[in-house]
Amino acid sequence: MSVALRPLEATRSADGATLCAVFVVVLMLVPARQVIGGLPFDLTYAEAVGLFAAVWWFCAHLTSTLGAAKGPSPVRYGISFYVLTFLVTYAYTTAGFLPSYELELSDHVLVITVGIVGMALLAVDGVSGRDRLDLVLKTLVVTGAIMGVIGGIQFLLSFDITQYLQVPGSRVRVVEETILQRNGVNRVASTAGHPIEFGVVSAMVLPVALHYAFDAWERGAPALRWWVLTGLVALGMAFSASRSTVLGLASSGLVLLAGWNNARRIRAGAGLIGFLVLLRLFVPGLLGAIFGLFTNLDNDESLRWRTNDYNTALGEFARHPLLGRGNGTWFPPHHPVFDNQYLLTAVQGGALGVLAFVGLFVIGMWAALRARRLSADARTRDLGLTLVACLAVPLIGCATFDLNSFSTANSLAFLLIGLAGALLRTVRRDLTAPAAVAPPSTSPRPGPAR
Repeated sequence: MSVALRPLEATRSADGATLCAVFVVVLMLVPARQVIGGLPFDLTYAEAVGLFAAVWWFCAHLTSTLGAAKGPSPVRYGISFYVLTFLVTYAYTTAGFLPSYELELSDHVLVITVGIVGMALLAVDGVSGRDRLDLVLKTLVVTGAIMGVIGGIQFLLSFDITQYLQVPGSRVRVVEETILQRNGVNRVASTAGHPIEFGVVSAMVLPVALHYAFDAWERGAPALRWWVLTGLVALGMAFSASRSTVLGLASSGLVLLAGWNNARRIRAGAGLIGFLVLLRLFVPGLLGAIFGLFTNLDNDESLRWRTNDYNTALGEFARHPLLGRGNGTWFPPHHPVFDNQYLLTAVQGGALGVLAFVGLFVIGMWAALRARRLSADARTRDLGLTLVACLAVPLIGCATFDLNSFSTANSLAFLLIGLAGALLRTVRRDLTAPAAVAPPSTSPRPGPAR
């Protein structure tokens, strides 16, 4: 009696997508205020993973055996231009005199930027194929939902569970409250550094969660788990009670509504109404506090404080219009806080820095839209639209908060830009792949005629 043996399935070794998924877990679940202990400067665990990714990407491009994608990539070019402008500004500012504390912070920002950019480059050239993209993005949805649960505990119980998420060997760089108050209700930060950051991060994750929920539902696959994860991400976004979050949600929603079919629009509208009703019933006061952010603008001290900074920012920009005064050299308490990343970039990086920074998001969104246009696969087309919606959140949000000052939101934005580049490369590769050659026929050929 012979027993047929099934061949063992080949196991896939770790690749760029694996490291991106690890980065997402560390970025989203390790509290942002924790940094690696024993170092002379602050470095989060996610930033350390990013530095490793930068080294990996550089070494992979020196060989042809480590799986890094080669050839032209518009997103890689955009990231490279951003790095070039950053280095030019760094050289320009450090060539002259800088106070020691400004020089140290400028060096610190340079190291952090290398890590963030390294992860974006690894995503562009190291995430290959739709299945590997799905690994990273599904990891993002799950960790975003966990952030929502942590935020819910903080909001409902006024209890900060993140104090027990201490990584061995770490230290707390800044002692900040993760549970704040606004209009009589809690606003929470979850594992992020501030409620604004938590809300913006959740708004970036929500389109991805909706993509997988709708995709599973429309294919007839199990979808309940994805809808639950979507609800948890949305709850976390609401618990942040942030104006930047609402603006980000509106911008991403407009992108999705423009690209969805009528059936999805109706379902999404019904789901939003149901979510708001449940939120009104079970969390009284929260919707009123959120709506109050926009109905009482004339008496909003935070809004008045932000608009008063414009004259200061324009004056500083006029002193160094092209290259800025140096990245990392404008910081409290020595300088007023700009709750506007575009103003901060103009002051620190000049016109060239603003062009490179905005260009990153434009190129990332263009790459996702280009992938959507080139692909004939409905799921890939929807993923392209989803990434555009994700990137619209920080693009609009930068006008209301300083993105680069928040490590979680900033790192996630760069990662999504890299994933947009990976999607475009994947679609182009599939279009240019040679068609499979049909096997030769085994039927007998007719003999010669007699």
